Amino acid sequence: MILIDPPVWPAHGTVFSHLVSDVSLDELHDFAKRQHLSLRAFDMDHYDIPAELYDTLITAGARKVTGTELTRALIRSGLRVPFKERPHKIRGTLLKMWTQRLPESVDMGEYLLDAWQAPERAYHNSAHLLEMLTHLEVLLDEVPLEIFLAAWFHNIIYTATPGADKQASAEAARDMLAPLVKNKVLSVTQWDVCAQLIEITATHRLDEIESLTYKQVGAFLDADMAILAAARPRYRRYCAGIRAKYSAYSDTEFRAERRAFLQEALERPCLFSTEKARNLWEESARLNIQEELESL
Repeated sequence: MILIDPPVWPAHGTVFSHLVSDVSLDELHDFAKRQHLSLRAFDMDHYDIPAELYDTLITAGARKVTGTELTRALIRSGLRVPFKERPHKIRGTLLKMWTQRLPESVDMGEYLLDAWQAPERAYHNSAHLLEMLTHLEVLLDEVPLEIFLAAWFHNIIYTATPGADKQASAEAARDMLAPLVKNKVLSVTQWDVCAQLIEITATHRLDEIESLTYKQVGAFLDADMAILAAARPRYRRYCAGIRAKYSAYSDTEFRAERRAFLQEALERPCLFSTEKARNLWEESARLNIQEELESL
C-alpha cells in the first residue's frame, strides 16, 4: 500500500510530505513513475512530496496517514533505512574516525568519503565502510593502521566489475598513500600490506601477509563479510543493493551468478575465519543465505 503523511516538513520555501510503500520499493517506484514524480525526490526509502501535490497523490490512490503511522508502517515493512545507513548522516562520524588516526591527512579522508558517498553506489557505500570499521573494532583489540587504511580503500574504485575493482582499488591505495610513506607516517611494509589486504578481498582467501597474524588478516576479511549476518531488514537492503550494483546483468544472469556464490558459501565448513566472528555471526549468516537462496 502507498502511504503519505501530512505536508509539515519545511524545506526550500515550502513544506513536504513523505510518500512510502509498506510492501516494496518496486511498488513505490511504480506509483511514483505513474504520477510523473522525479527520481531525484527519492531518498533511500521515501519520496519527498511538496505540499501542492499532496491532494493529487491521495486522489491517485495514496492513503493519508499520520507521520507516526507512516514511520511505524515503514519499520514493520523492513524498508526503513536508519540514520547509520544514510551516507550524509554518518559522514561526520567517519571523518572523525579518520582524523583520529591520520590528523595530518584530513583532505585525503574528505576525498575518500566523497568517493564512498557517490550516488551510484548501491551497497559498497559509506554505510558499508562504517559497518566494516565497527566490526574490526569488535574483532580486534587494536586495529593496525594498515588494516584501518585497507578498509577505507578496499572499494574506493567502484565500477561493478568483480576482481578488477579490487585490483584498481589496491593500485589507488599505493598511489595515494605513497606521500605518507615519504613523510614517514607509514612504513614501506605497512604501505605494501594495505594493498595486499585489498587484493585478497577479491577471493576472500586467508592468505599469509608479512607482518600480520592470521587472526588480523582473518578479522579484516570477516569484517567485510559480516553483512551476511545482519538483521533480516538490513540483509534484505543489502540484497537489493547488490542487485542494483549489477543492474547491467539480466535477472536470469544475476540469479545464476548469485545462486552459485551463495551455494558455494554454504558449502564451506565455516563462513568466517576467526573464532570470534564465527561465534557472533556464523549461524545468522547461514540462515540469511538460505533464505536468500530460496527467494532466488
